Amino acid sequence: MIETTQGTGIAAPISAVWDHVSDISRWAPLMPGMQSVEMIDADRSRWVLKVGVGGLVRTVKVEVTVDRWAGPDEVDFTYVLTSDPVKGSGTYRANTQGAGETAIELHVKVEGSGPMAPMWEAMGKPVLPQLAKAFAGALKGQIEAAGTVGLRHDIKPHSILDRLLFWLRRRLGLS
Repeated sequence: MIETTQGTGIAAPISAVWDHVSDISRWAPLMPGMQSVEMIDADRSRWVLKVGVGGLVRTVKVEVTVDRWAGPDEVDFTYVLTSDPVKGSGTYRANTQGAGETAIELHVKVEGSGPMAPMWEAMGKPVLPQLAKAFAGALKGQIEAAGTVGLRHDIKPHSILDRLLFWLRRRLGLS
């Protein structure tokens, strides 16, 4: 078994982070190597990933299930590779770090079985933390970018209401 824990801070309130995290289709495409995501229902999805370990690159199909949604601060999930004897689990944890700041922590565990498991785990051990770190960074970037929409000064508002809001934001120092 191999596992990793990766954390990051997000410049957004926990409610905004949860709005994003609670919809799998918003963040699943951020997974490194993601080729496609098929939503089965709100808790289950099928992913196709291109995964490289050492010199070997493979396409794998993964069935992901969210076992527990306990928002805005906890999610537990499990997954199974459909064509390999590999399964795993993980957690998402979030907590408020002050006004408009949220700390998140992702924990992922991979368990192989069969005669090839020791070799796959040895090859995957250095790669798993890199994948989790890249995913956490992409999630942070996507959520923070979504929080800044509409606050840029280089975009000229079109409607009277937009112009008024734009003027107020500038006067109050919010943009």
